[in-house]
Amino acid sequence: MSFILSCCSTADMPAEYYEKRDIKYVCFHFELDGKDYIDDLGKTMSMKEFYDAMRNGAMTKTSQVNAEEYEAYFESFLEEGHDLLHLCLSSGISGTANSAMIAQRELQEKYPERKIYVVDSYAASAGFGLLMDKLADMRDEGKTIDEVYAWAMDNRLKLHHWFFTSDLTFFVRGGRVSKVSGFVGNVLNICPLLNVDFEGKLIPRYKIRTKRKAIQAIVDKMEETAIDGLDYSGKCFISNSDCMEDAQAVADLIEERFPKLNGKVYITSIGTTIGSHTGPGTVALFYWGQTRVD
Repeated sequence: MSFILSCCSTADMPAEYYEKRDIKYVCFHFELDGKDYIDDLGKTMSMKEFYDAMRNGAMTKTSQVNAEEYEAYFESFLEEGHDLLHLCLSSGISGTANSAMIAQRELQEKYPERKIYVVDSYAASAGFGLLMDKLADMRDEGKTIDEVYAWAMDNRLKLHHWFFTSDLTFFVRGGRVSKVSGFVGNVLNICPLLNVDFEGKLIPRYKIRTKRKAIQAIVDKMEETAIDGLDYSGKCFISNSDCMEDAQAVADLIEERFPKLNGKVYITSIGTTIGSHTGPGTVALFYWGQTRVD
């Protein structure tokens, strides 16, 4: 490799994918009923086990990678003589980008001959993963670290995120939905449709009645906002929190509606960090569109 390409575990891609694409990653942390775990992509605890525990009332808590952890992680590559490009989970969701930048400044003084770039992805879950997939393609095509960094900075806001949930319980617990709205929403089968705005923050956009309509609505949003509309020819990723049937329904509809899609829709799991806040029952859709402006 001409340089190290790295991200956080919150890009929610399988360990096998990272190994195949030569992408390094650093792990977030989470608690389940007070016990500490590493968000290690399902190695220690399977996604099914994790989400079943949440359904059964287990309490979760997450913690980001701090500056000291980043410094140790980054230095392991720098001391071997590698340059480094690291992308972080959106600053609209977590403070981890700031921690990474603190570590970057410390290490740049220690390793002035090395290039150390840190990018706030303004992305999360497999949307973050879709961005990493593109950067890995560029690296493999022979692009320099400077070229890949510049492309990431110029195009990160072209990555679109839309997602819905069929269970508001965990959005209420995290404070994103009020208790009253959550109760009414669950009774009326409301599936809110949310996206990530230009600041990388999660924003509720629409209240959709029934999951069937939410599946239709999320694909409609892709048709409306994807590059070239129904002629979209890029890749499409979906992540889900233990609701594979719903994720597959979205994927089937996309593959039917977008004939020029680059390959099949790639479906993966929402990991333990993001999933601690969404709970089970969330489907998230990611693709390339025009620059996000709101």
